[in-house]
Amino acid sequence: MPVKLNPETANRVNGFLERMFPLLVSLGVVLGVALPWVFINLRPLVPWFFGTVTLVGALKLRVRELGRTVSSPVPILLFFFMARLFMPFVVFTLSRLIFRDDPDVVTGYVLLYSVPAAVTAFIWVSIFKGDPALALTLILLDTILSPLVVPGTIRFFVGTGMDLDMVSMTISLVLMIVIPTIAGVSLNESSRGKIPALISPYLTPLSKIFVIFVLAANTAAVAPQIRLDNPRLWIVIAVCIGFIALSFTCARLVAFAGKFNREKQVSFLFASGLRNSVAAMTLAIQYFPQAAALPAVMGIILQQNTAAIMGRIFFGKTGGGEQAKPETPRG
Repeated sequence: MPVKLNPETANRVNGFLERMFPLLVSLGVVLGVALPWVFINLRPLVPWFFGTVTLVGALKLRVRELGRTVSSPVPILLFFFMARLFMPFVVFTLSRLIFRDDPDVVTGYVLLYSVPAAVTAFIWVSIFKGDPALALTLILLDTILSPLVVPGTIRFFVGTGMDLDMVSMTISLVLMIVIPTIAGVSLNESSRGKIPALISPYLTPLSKIFVIFVLAANTAAVAPQIRLDNPRLWIVIAVCIGFIALSFTCARLVAFAGKFNREKQVSFLFASGLRNSVAAMTLAIQYFPQAAALPAVMGIILQQNTAAIMGRIFFGKTGGGEQAKPETPRG
């Protein structure tokens, strides 16, 4: 007899995938490196996989408290200064000094810090008892503006002398991020949570499988660049860890200087510190030389664990005794 996948079973499968996701993320990268001739064939499906992952994440987002947050715009303005101006400038300046003979890697770092905030920031905000309305506002605004911000940032910092297809890049961002986000939030709001409650138990574990496929397919395209005996790779890893830690630290200082309460500091920290590294990797593979994808690959592997460490350093134990684990690593 066929096994019927009921919501309870689907939730148990999703719980297992959540617990295993740090390993599964690494598995996606390993599969792409070990079997590039297999997973490279999934490349045409990557935008569809990624759009589905974005939609599933957006189904959990609500906008009913956005009005209250927008009425106090200081955290929003400081976020865009931090995430859209300060960090891209710092990353570009430092990476150009470190990788002065490798402009493709510099481009990869700038791209990583040009993409919008990761939806997983909202998960960490919940874990550390931050302000969910502020986190939601920052993620949504950053995501909706990404078709303008990402190509503009790339063009400003590294566009000189590069043949960049900005129109195609903008269209990709709209299709993979903006439209699925708006669709997911709209479905959640219009149905008052009924549609997400009905379909999320099945789509959420599927989205995690899709993330593995995206990682494997994208990594397959850069497999020749990932060699553990190459000293440059270890430098890329070390610099990536440094940039992630620097981003969290600067966000903490800005939030403290802005005299935010603890809840707003938590939201500001994770929204500023976590980038949508899967989007950065997908764009790097599509529009840039292969080496530009290396920072995004390292960001995928390193960001979530670093988020857990930085959250504990700055805010102590997680609220409510929850385990600090991300749900779907879109960043």
